[in-house]
Amino acid sequence: MDIHIIYNKVFNWLLSNGPKLLFGIIVFFVGLWVIRLIRTSLKTRMSQRQVHSSLQPFFLSLTITSLYFLLIIFVMEIVGIELTIFTTVIGAATVAAGLALSGTLQNFAGGILILLLKPFDLDDNIIAQGQDGVVTSIQIFYTVVLTGDNKTVIIPNGKLFNEVIVNVTREGKRRLDIEIKLGYAADSEQVKQIIQDAIKAMPNILKTPATNVGIVSLEIDGIKYVVQVWVNPKDFLRTKIDLQERIIKDLRAASVKLPGM
Repeated sequence: MDIHIIYNKVFNWLLSNGPKLLFGIIVFFVGLWVIRLIRTSLKTRMSQRQVHSSLQPFFLSLTITSLYFLLIIFVMEIVGIELTIFTTVIGAATVAAGLALSGTLQNFAGGILILLLKPFDLDDNIIAQGQDGVVTSIQIFYTVVLTGDNKTVIIPNGKLFNEVIVNVTREGKRRLDIEIKLGYAADSEQVKQIIQDAIKAMPNILKTPATNVGIVSLEIDGIKYVVQVWVNPKDFLRTKIDLQERIIKDLRAASVKLPGM
């Protein structure tokens, strides 16, 4: 092909498209500069607002990636590149990825909501998904719980957030209930006094709210007493064991007849 023909075609193309191409390049570099400013500002704002450390990289990456994508689309529009096929491919890929990762996305959404709404924090004792333990890690896709018998349980956030969560730690105290059944021959006033004395001897029982000891029901085979005391959540199991042993020991020492004796 004649070099002059090629030169003329290139020259004509530059005359018709050069301004748009130049403007697109300027917009692209200005856009990159603006995105860098937004990144710095966003990092500062998230630190000031004390956004959870697990969420900061995600929000930053999502925002900056979205801005880059929009910038590229905008520049392509300015230059005059046809976007119909490009948009169709992106849409199809998004639908396919959504179907393939539906479970993962559910866990991801659950993790975001847990980190934002904070139904529990690290070191909280929770009961969820049939597990009772202390939260040791909150990740985007899962939460790690350490049970009392030293088992590490990994719970997907999608299931965790959509079910009932019992936060044992949040209120700072927990009521401990113990029921004791004795025969009708036992003196109820003596029994209640023995239990009250046992409670006073326990160092981990809180003074407030007040303890409660009384008869909860009268049954054919005996009287059922209820003991209600308040403890710190971390002392719950140890206090329950110690208090039950102390009550039984003191009742025996006072010659109160126990069931089966």
